[in-house]
Amino acid sequence: MTETAPDTRRRILRVSMELFAVHGFHETSLREIAERVGVSKPAVLYHFPGKADILDALVEPMLRDLAAALARAAAAGAPDGPAAASGRSDRARWAAIEGVLDVWLEHRRLLRLNLQDTAPAAPGPACARLREAVLRANFLVAGPHPGFAERVRASQAVAMLSDPVVLFADAPVPALREAVLDGVRRLLDGPHPDGAGPARPAPGGRRGRPAAMSPAMIEAARRMHAAGSGATAIAAALGVSRATVYRHLPQEEESE
Repeated sequence: MTETAPDTRRRILRVSMELFAVHGFHETSLREIAERVGVSKPAVLYHFPGKADILDALVEPMLRDLAAALARAAAAGAPDGPAAASGRSDRARWAAIEGVLDVWLEHRRLLRLNLQDTAPAAPGPACARLREAVLRANFLVAGPHPGFAERVRASQAVAMLSDPVVLFADAPVPALREAVLDGVRRLLDGPHPDGAGPARPAPGGRRGRPAAMSPAMIEAARRMHAAGSGATAIAAALGVSRATVYRHLPQEEESE
């Protein structure tokens, strides 16, 4: 069966991502990519004029997903009746945070490549679009009429969405997602959207792990367990002890 041009293009992208992940963008040559794909270097250049064009094609789906996530977040904060402006702002804030995090989780291999040799952050159109998206996320998280402190915390919240995804890219996604969102909530000192977050200490009280789980926390724990997370990861994500988690999981989980 004769391979079509789109098939060859997809193979070039897949092989390039694999080589970039192992050797880095700058240390991978077009000749190596061509040899691994099984075509000539001119054949690679037919589809991509240069190595930077390969990188742009790899980054494009992530940028497209990021733009869509931020558009949904902005729509979540749009006036839709008598709701207070603060409520709309909070919906937009958390829609942006969760949307950006989900994009990073989906494209975590590409983010890891950026950590290795900062290739996706190289100057160019893709870099400019990524910078604009991050600034848009900061704006949505900061809310309307933010002061300097609010703008700083918003930038911190957006920044802390990516590094854990890169550093713990091999962790179960549900547990990683919950843990990252918990960290953002603690920074912004906001309530968990569904009440499943760790309990906040009373003023002057001692910070610690809650001894009981709310119904929403129990449901979240069981979802994470069904997705493959162990009690240790679930406990870390929900801010409770493993013993507390064990009480709400199937008995075989206690062998962990």
